[in-house]
Amino acid sequence: MGREIGTTEYTRSQRTRYRQELRRNLDLFESFLDTAEFIDEGTVGVELEMNLAETEGMAPALLVDTVLEDLDDEDFVHEIGRFNLEANLPVTHPTGTGLRDLETELTAKMEQADAAARRHGARVIPIGHLPTITEELFTGEDWRAPGARYEALENSVMEARGEEINLRIDGEGKGLDTTFDSIAPESACTSMQLHLQVPPEQFAAAWNAAQAIAGPQVALAANSPFLLGKRLWHETRIPTFVQALDTRPPELATQGVRPRVWFGERWITSMFDLFEENVRLFPALIPESRDMAEEPLLTEGSSPRLHELMLHNGTVWRWNRPIYDPSTDVPHLRLENRLLPAGPTAADMAANAAFFYGILHTLVHERRPLWSRMSFEQADESFQQCARWGLEARVRWPKVGRVRVADLLRDQLIPQAMDGLRNLGADAEVTEHYGQILTERTGTGRNGARWQIDTVTSLELRGASRPEALAEMTRLYREGVDSGEPVHAWPVPARQRSRTS
Repeated sequence: MGREIGTTEYTRSQRTRYRQELRRNLDLFESFLDTAEFIDEGTVGVELEMNLAETEGMAPALLVDTVLEDLDDEDFVHEIGRFNLEANLPVTHPTGTGLRDLETELTAKMEQADAAARRHGARVIPIGHLPTITEELFTGEDWRAPGARYEALENSVMEARGEEINLRIDGEGKGLDTTFDSIAPESACTSMQLHLQVPPEQFAAAWNAAQAIAGPQVALAANSPFLLGKRLWHETRIPTFVQALDTRPPELATQGVRPRVWFGERWITSMFDLFEENVRLFPALIPESRDMAEEPLLTEGSSPRLHELMLHNGTVWRWNRPIYDPSTDVPHLRLENRLLPAGPTAADMAANAAFFYGILHTLVHERRPLWSRMSFEQADESFQQCARWGLEARVRWPKVGRVRVADLLRDQLIPQAMDGLRNLGADAEVTEHYGQILTERTGTGRNGARWQIDTVTSLELRGASRPEALAEMTRLYREGVDSGEPVHAWPVPARQRSRTS
């Protein structure tokens, strides 16, 4: 969620001053972006959010403070929920064995966190939504991790909205329709975020490419089909996150005011377009000025900190977010891909990363860009359909027409991604390994969401209630994580008891 802040409430004059500084920051960034030198090493990075669940019963375990104290490792930090924690992985390169090394590091981080959790009667579950979350968890304030930033965020969202948060998501039966007097459902959303360092002149192409393939990307990795006991979207994180941080009352939504969690509305020509939209379209949620934060305007290397602009950027939750990092010497720019759920295994997540980095490299260097052959609205529609139906979705695609997304991935996009990895300099064994995982996942149609749905269905047909099935499925899910096998190879319980049982 970003750096800590000093207060949870702001005066009107502080908000006015912040708005003025935000515009100054934007002007400074525009000129700096045109003239400055930026690092261009093409590095990649990963942030992984995870859940804590009680060993007995798999209910959310509100133990993050204890687990982080036990870990005593700066690579692990709080997330907004007291049952979440985040691991930050070392920066690496997609060349050579870089992605295999990423899989090894993901395994090590999950095992390290799980060992600490087990010492306190809990397990770490890398999953988009912890299936055993109930509405009772989100009453009161026990769900929220400590920190002024989280409290200020909640205060600002709820004040702007002026009423309770309504969570309304289509699904089985009548779907989910309930209200909360807090942003607590946001804590149910745990993700794997991919970072890619990009030079200024290539950023627009990289962002446009990431937006264009967002639908197939989320379908490939979907892993969040259950929330509050209901089977909803294959990647329910998408509508949950949008609605949990929606500052708009229904009237403003009807008027077309943009939500804070946003896919966007147009292709861009520069990174500056995104920051300019942020300032032009969204009021500040956390108006902490540079002076309040006691942060200098310039770093040692004379790169502007742009405190107000960067803080504001952190409260507009684009699925592909632009990042400016002033560093202490030479600054750099990153694309932060935020739409993937956590899990299931390190192998699955490394394969998801391989797809993203590979397909972006291919698309950025195409002679005729993909985004010149499809409308932005078409990309947005694909994203929504794929989040709703996962690998079973059908999308419209240039030169193909309407197609089942699993077929599109298997026949076209995964081979393109593996070509991109090879062109980046990844070892042949790496591309073969992850290409096989992704191809077999699309061939079986079994991503994390499909496995969860099939497993709960089987357990219920054997007589389990929904809460019992979700708890047992979560336990079996953790066994699958322990196996290290990609999710398409996980067994599903038989739908009937054997006659000898």
